[in-house]
Amino acid sequence: MTRTWPSKLATDEGALAWEFLDFLRKTAVLKVEGLTRDQAVAAPVATSEKLTALGVLKHLVAVERYWLCIAGAGLDLPSLWEGTPDPSWDLTDDDTPESLIQAYQEEWANAEALKQRRPDDNAADGERTVRWILAHVAQETARHVGHLDLLRELADGQTGE
Repeated sequence: MTRTWPSKLATDEGALAWEFLDFLRKTAVLKVEGLTRDQAVAAPVATSEKLTALGVLKHLVAVERYWLCIAGAGLDLPSLWEGTPDPSWDLTDDDTPESLIQAYQEEWANAEALKQRRPDDNAADGERTVRWILAHVAQETARHVGHLDLLRELADGQTGE
C-alpha cells in the first residue's frame, strides 16, 4: 500500500480533509500489515486488555461505518457499536490482520457516498456538518494510529511513520 502526503499547496479544504484521512487510513493499515495474528491480538499494555492492533483496526472499521457512512452519508447499514461496553474492540476467532484490513477498506468504499456532499452540508443526522464529521474521524483515526505505532513497535520492533 502506498501513502501519499496531501498537497502542501492545497486550496480545496474538502479535498484536503479527505487526503489527510486517506493518509491516516493507509498508515493504520501499514501498522497492522505483516503482523501475525498472534502479534496482532497481543495486548501488551497491562491496563488495557482490549488495546490490540486488531482491536484498534476493528474499532476504526466501526468509526468509519458510523460517522462517515451512517451519520454522514445516510447509508442504511447496521452500526457496529451496538451494546455497552463498546463491542467494536471485541475480537472473534475469525478476525485476522487480512480480514480486518479488508473490512476497513470496504468501509472506505462505502464512505465514498459522503464525498457527494459539500463540506458545509448538514449531515444526514441533521446535527453535524460534513466538515465536522471529517474532522472528527481524522482526529479519531490519528489518535488510534498513535496506538498502532506503539503496538507495532512492541510486537516486532518496527518503527517509522
